Parts: sequence; C-alpha cells; structure tokens
Amino acid sequence: MLRNVYGLDLGTCEIKVYDKKQNTIWKEKNVVAIMDNKKIISVGDEAYEMFEKAPGNIQVVFPMKAGVISHFNHMQYLLQNILKKERRFARGSEYVVAVPTDVTEVEKRVFYDLVVHSTAKAKSVRAVERALAQTVGLELDVMNTKGIMIVDLGAETTEISVVCSGGMVLNKMLKIGGVTFDNAISNLVRRNYDFLIGQTTAEMLRRRFGVFGGDSSSTMKVSGRNLISGVPQQMEIPISVVRAAMRDPLAECIMNINSILDRTPPEVLKSIQQNGIYLVGGLAYLPGLSRYMEEATGYTVHTTRKPDLCTVEGLNKIINSKELSNLTYSMSDHRYRWLK
Repeated sequence: MLRNVYGLDLGTCEIKVYDKKQNTIWKEKNVVAIMDNKKIISVGDEAYEMFEKAPGNIQVVFPMKAGVISHFNHMQYLLQNILKKERRFARGSEYVVAVPTDVTEVEKRVFYDLVVHSTAKAKSVRAVERALAQTVGLELDVMNTKGIMIVDLGAETTEISVVCSGGMVLNKMLKIGGVTFDNAISNLVRRNYDFLIGQTTAEMLRRRFGVFGGDSSSTMKVSGRNLISGVPQQMEIPISVVRAAMRDPLAECIMNINSILDRTPPEVLKSIQQNGIYLVGGLAYLPGLSRYMEEATGYTVHTTRKPDLCTVEGLNKIINSKELSNLTYSMSDHRYRWLK
C-alpha cells in the first residue's frame, strides 16, 4: 500500500494540512481544552468553541506561541488526533513541514521531534522554509525570480522575507500579529471607557473596521462589562478607537519592512520595486491593509484570494513536483548541525 504524504503548516491559531492521498487541504484551530490541568477533553475547532466561555476548571491552551511550539505534549496530542478525525490516517506516512527561518536551531528541532516521536511513526520528515513554500503558493517561479518580498501576517507573528533564485536572502520575524492588535484594542477600550471586552470581541472590531477607509463615524455595539459598576452591558465602540489602537503595531511593521528593504542587495531590490510586496497570512484579510502598506512603503502591494492558505498551497505543489521537491531538506540528515 502506498504511504501517504502530508504537508503541515503549523500556525499559532490554525493548523493547515495538505493530504496527498485524498488531494485535499483542510484547516483546524490549533487549540486544546484541558480539565483540572490534567486531562485533555477536546481539541481543534471543538476546543476553540470553549475559548473565553469555559468554566474555571477548564483551560483553553494554544500549543503554539509566537511561531514556535511552546507546549510540545499538547501539540503532539492535538496533531495526531486531528489527523485521525474523520480522515484515513495511516502510520508510517511522509511529512513535509513548513518552518520559519528566523528561529533558533533548538526551536527548529522541535518541529522534527513533534512528528517523529509521536504515534504517527513517520517514515520521513522533510522541511521547507515557509517563505519558499509561500512563493510557490503565490504561483511565482521560485527558482528563477530575481527578488520578491513576502510579508506573512499571522496571529502572533509577522515574518518578513526576501526570496531570490530559490533561496532566502533576508528574513525577520516580529512578535506582532492579530493577537497584538486585539490586545491593543481591548486595552484602549478599557482605558477610555472603563469597559472590559474579551479578545474575541476585539477581533470582531478589528475585522469590522480594518485599518483604512470606511465611514469615520462608524460604531459597533459590543457586549462587555462595566468596570465601575461591575455589571455586564453593551456599548457602542467608535471606529476611531480601533484605528488608534492599531496605529503603533502597524507603524512597527512598516519600520521593519523599510529596514529589510534598506539591507536588500541593489539587484534584488530592483526586482522587488518591479514586482512589489506580497501579503499572505490570515491578517492579510484585514480591510484596507494593502492600501495602508502601499501608502506607507511606496511599493505596490499584492494579496491573494486565500492568503491564509498560501503556505499549504505551496506545500501541495512542492509535494507533487520532482523539481520543486529540491526546495525541501531532510530533518534527520546529519549534515544539519542543529539536529545533532
């Protein structure tokens, strides 16, 4: 029987998986629910339904933190369970894992251990730099491009990468993402109105108002708790507060993008000036973000139809192409010193 091949994109809030045998891509929330700090009672989308709603004895945990695995056992349990869930999961399969570039060697090693030392009993584990998989997912010629910049905006990180001729030129990971914006929104609402809202509510405000355009007088009614009276109530939150809260994190992203551009070799930079900047990741859906970045950087900014699936779409193509498979490397190869 032919072994299956999985492509894994492990994000902070969502796992995206390509299943070669079924030729499907699916995603699930990267969450586990734990009762009394002992027993995992739910994983994935089902566990996420409990986020900010669960009683005190149930803890909802995200095993990924800032782009790396922070709770190894929880992540391993989650992965093996969502692979089995309503799917034909087979042991001894092969895995291709998209890994961030700007992390330590120890953190990269954990991606390998996650699959190898699990009930999956993987036949092989290969890695590909996430930005290279994204370039393929963008349907660009990764081997012959003279230079592109990709900005991957995720839940807790923003990864800025410059790719040229099938390799990485520059890469930097920022600890800024959707959660950063949501926390900034909830903190500003609390300071201005003595009104407490949850992260899920802050995310709704961010998705509704975005960062650019729209009616400057718009408001949105949300539920929360009055911190003076302690009573749950509803309040109209204006767009101006949401935009003000996101201003500083956005400015830091732009500053780092410009810093990377300043360090880019002239010939590669010339190609980026012609090709523009590509936005991927879940935060790329944010209304007005591409226009804001165009005005802030002076470069053309492109987004794809499904920016959150760009990496796993690239893994799909890499797994099914002999030529593109050269972009991957074995995560058990002794030549990679970080695996020794």
